[in-house]
Amino acid sequence: MNYDLHQKRIKQVMNLLQEGETLLLFAATYQIRNRDVEYKFRQDSDFFYLTGFNEPNAILVLKSDYSAMFVLPKDKEKETWTGIRVGKSKTKKLLNLHQSFDLTEWDSKKEELLTNQHTLYYFFGNNQNRDTEILNLCSALGKKLRDGKFGPERIEQPSFLHEMRMIKSPEEIEQIKISTEITKHGHISLMKKAAAGIYEYELESILENEYLSRGAWGGGYGHIVAGGKNATILHYTTNNCKLKKGDLVLVDSGAEKDYYTADVTRVFPVDKKFTEVQKEVYEVVLQAQKKAISLVTEGRKYWDVHKETVRELSSSLKSLKLLKGSLDSIIKGEKYKKFYMHKTGHWLGMDVHDAGKYYDRKGESRILENGQVLTIEPGLYFDPSDTSIPKHFRGIGIRIEDDILVNFKQPINLTESIPKEIKDIEAIREG
Repeated sequence: MNYDLHQKRIKQVMNLLQEGETLLLFAATYQIRNRDVEYKFRQDSDFFYLTGFNEPNAILVLKSDYSAMFVLPKDKEKETWTGIRVGKSKTKKLLNLHQSFDLTEWDSKKEELLTNQHTLYYFFGNNQNRDTEILNLCSALGKKLRDGKFGPERIEQPSFLHEMRMIKSPEEIEQIKISTEITKHGHISLMKKAAAGIYEYELESILENEYLSRGAWGGGYGHIVAGGKNATILHYTTNNCKLKKGDLVLVDSGAEKDYYTADVTRVFPVDKKFTEVQKEVYEVVLQAQKKAISLVTEGRKYWDVHKETVRELSSSLKSLKLLKGSLDSIIKGEKYKKFYMHKTGHWLGMDVHDAGKYYDRKGESRILENGQVLTIEPGLYFDPSDTSIPKHFRGIGIRIEDDILVNFKQPINLTESIPKEIKDIEAIREG
């Protein structure tokens, strides 16, 4: 673990804070799966980004001139059950903090830490019990004015932390590349092994095995393995249907390793080749995706990439006689949303839908900057029950997604090695 990097990030946040401002971050807690069985622990992304600390329940307190963490106390009996704890002394040294405490000391020190602080930076919504605790604490401090004390007058989201996370360091980019390389093997393996008669969950198990066997933690989000009409369900994760001849398979999956995830979607036929209509729709989506990727350049508005994708897909839908009217009227009336109802991409990094704003406070689109990573994922989805469209289109769902690094005027496709050209996919299927 490179704690020098986390020391620098903590110092960077401290330099952003003014006198009277405090950042308070809570680590993730164990989550109950059922009864007394817990889900596998994953640290809160913001907490890990700053601290590199992988234990539950810790608390980070930062001010312009002060840093401290509360951590689980050393306890030989409990460590026998759940593993060795870092402890407060080592934590202080690793992160070069002013102070560190056992977590048992939090209740006796929290009021002192927030007294005479006018602004508290805190993420609401991660833990309802903590949210209530912080509101009650601020309320209690607000009643001590006659004692010459006061508590935070305002609580704000620490958006500056998410701004830091948006621009990926060279080390982060390398970590994403590792995740995308592992992801490649998963997708190619499915293209080789899929066949009529097997179940979606069998493909899902192949993905997970490929990821785990190559050192990943598994998928960075729920695997989508959607055969046939299931591909028209955007977030389909049931994965329990049998693959049928003549259908397509849509796979949306990315490996997560060391807190960084890939996010890739590929589509391939259950048979050896695409049908003519499948090929026609696939090429429409692929060409729209290629154009969108070319637009991911420094200085361009994020929203412009989506607008151009909408125009490209709308034009194709008009050519396919699936939409009528002028291209401008189709776009203005949002008629394309019948077939393309989501955005063209999102930020990517520690979270599959990574931190960071898309618009400023005036509602203006964000400008793309070097070091940002985002997905580009246009798609077309044809409702299997929609009798207003030709029968041969019904039930087709195609989305093609890659992970793109903003790199001046030359976007870098981090997932380019995962086949998506029809000829390459068919070559693997015929294999």
